[in-house]
Amino acid sequence: MHAMTAEQARAFYDVGGPMLDLPTPALHRVEDLHIPARDGHALSARLYAPEWSGPGKPPVLLYLHGGGFTVGSLTTHDVLCRQLSRLGHCAVVSLDYRLAPEHRFPVAVHDSWDALNWLSQHGQAWGLDSQRLAVGGDSAGGTLAAVCALMARDAGLKLALQLLFYPGCGDRQGTPSHQRFADGFLLDKDTVNWFFDHYIDEADRSDWHFAPLNAPDHSGLCPAWIGLAECDPLVDEGVLYADALRMAGVPVDLEIYRGVVHGFVTMGRALPDALTAHADAARALKHAFES
Repeated sequence: MHAMTAEQARAFYDVGGPMLDLPTPALHRVEDLHIPARDGHALSARLYAPEWSGPGKPPVLLYLHGGGFTVGSLTTHDVLCRQLSRLGHCAVVSLDYRLAPEHRFPVAVHDSWDALNWLSQHGQAWGLDSQRLAVGGDSAGGTLAAVCALMARDAGLKLALQLLFYPGCGDRQGTPSHQRFADGFLLDKDTVNWFFDHYIDEADRSDWHFAPLNAPDHSGLCPAWIGLAECDPLVDEGVLYADALRMAGVPVDLEIYRGVVHGFVTMGRALPDALTAHADAARALKHAFES
């Protein structure tokens, strides 16, 4: 992607990304909606929900897609969101937050937080139990989800879970895994730099709204489920984030999927490990919403 423009890379990912994913699972309810951002922009989102026979209304996960803050869409993560809804017996709202370079840091953070707040306040009107609310995402979306969990704690908004697939957590690419998997493992060093150059100024990289490892206090956060890929530049910082949460007394369920690369959870047609990760994440959602 680093050889393309952002617009070219988005088109490439929208077409190429789903090629290794599962056939589209059917769901009882799939509905497009719009969520207002603080500046009045209408953020596109998609609501997924299974047929619901439980008491009350279904709990809901706000899902934030990956793509280095620069690519990715409702299309690229449609199957994953369907899987989490179907297997997790919950509703999922997938957010099309605004992307860089047109919208640089912290716009994606603001969009994600605005959507989480909107769900907590208006989810009932959409047939959702907004008192049972979780946030999740993969890669850059995992970063945004972790940041939203920190912001929710500070705002007194109770979350059931933060569901993080291989999140970016640090401000620099200084861990051993960034060196070990710099080339040849899908997410290479040049692409990481290309993403971050589009998204954030060098002076802002230590801000914990970009690098949640830098948050001054991780205590009091909602429980975390963290799924990492072994052959991923981000694996070490994911482990470091899990350790930081545990040291602060936050319950953490950490899974490292062996022999797979960054992005594997949307490669279910090719990698059985993706199906395992879907089931593990769904189990964590069900447990969190039942607790």
